[in-house]
Amino acid sequence: MNKSVIQKSKRLVVKVGSSLVTNDGKGLDHAAIAKWAQQIAELRKAGKQVVLVSSGAIAEGMQRLGFDKRPTGVHELQACAAVGQMGLAQIYETSFSVHGLHTAQVLLTHADLADRERYLNARTTLFTLLGLGVVPIINENDTVVTDEIKFGDNDTLGALVANLLDADALVILTDQRGLYSADPRSNPDAQFVHEAKAGDAALEAMAGGAGTSIGRGGMLTKILAAKRAANSGAHTVIAWGREDQVLTRLAGGEAIGTQLTAQTAQLTARKQWMADHLQTAGKVVLDAGAVQKLTAEGKSLLPIGVVAVAGDFGRGDVITCIDETGRAIARGITNYASSEARRIMRRPSAEIAAILGFVEEPELIHRDNLVLL
Repeated sequence: MNKSVIQKSKRLVVKVGSSLVTNDGKGLDHAAIAKWAQQIAELRKAGKQVVLVSSGAIAEGMQRLGFDKRPTGVHELQACAAVGQMGLAQIYETSFSVHGLHTAQVLLTHADLADRERYLNARTTLFTLLGLGVVPIINENDTVVTDEIKFGDNDTLGALVANLLDADALVILTDQRGLYSADPRSNPDAQFVHEAKAGDAALEAMAGGAGTSIGRGGMLTKILAAKRAANSGAHTVIAWGREDQVLTRLAGGEAIGTQLTAQTAQLTARKQWMADHLQTAGKVVLDAGAVQKLTAEGKSLLPIGVVAVAGDFGRGDVITCIDETGRAIARGITNYASSEARRIMRRPSAEIAAILGFVEEPELIHRDNLVLL
């Protein structure tokens, strides 16, 4: 196996499973959480950005409220999540503060990431937190979600966050060493899978089976999460969370666990998604200077370069950029709705706050969210 992809990864999403966080449901494992905090602090010193997706709120709430086994009632599960989330936030804040790091609790639902405007709001907030040196601790908002409690898992959430942040890699820490070709508990001929391509259909056949009594995801959810993460170019490593210094060793290039490599380059995947929009929500007409900035210099589109706005679109929609002859130049994700774009076009970015009363971004379309046609 080649060196771990984590070595060259600059932005990581690390997902930790319930059975690890709660010591198989016996309450929060303070010692284990302290070790991950120490390792993430080391990764931060090495220049890596790390977002932590942590399970464990329901399991901790169960323990605090005296449930012997996972409740089946949705409202009892939501109550467990609400109580457990307090303990989870407290222990992470305490563990990271030892290393001089602030944490932020971010509760998301799948709906937050399906709606483009909420998607962009979450993305902007998380990037701001990372820029401020904060370690975001993300969990599903189980207190208000119902279907996700019954059917969801944080492996999927980890993949969605990797997509959201254009992460280089997703690390799924679990109570298993990684993926085997068959269940090693029942098949003595099962072979350990050190490396494979994310999205390979054969992996799903290998990974059948359920999770623990504490967590909801089995190996299959991790394989499917790797497939989803690969859609935006993120690689995935599935490893045993109690492996000594697992994160720092992965960052050092050591091959640990199962590595599932994405086959699509990061930027290519994002650009392809935008290029595939045959119908866009609206258009903006650019002056010659803006066309030059986009096409020859690879710059972002600023409001001052827009001479007209056509159509009715919202923040987060894909729109088309055309020149003054009507030729399509680019497509991109807009930071402002059409009504706002009309008010700030032909104006410098420094005036956006005065005109609108707020600033989402200085650019109408950031170059990372723009593809030339």
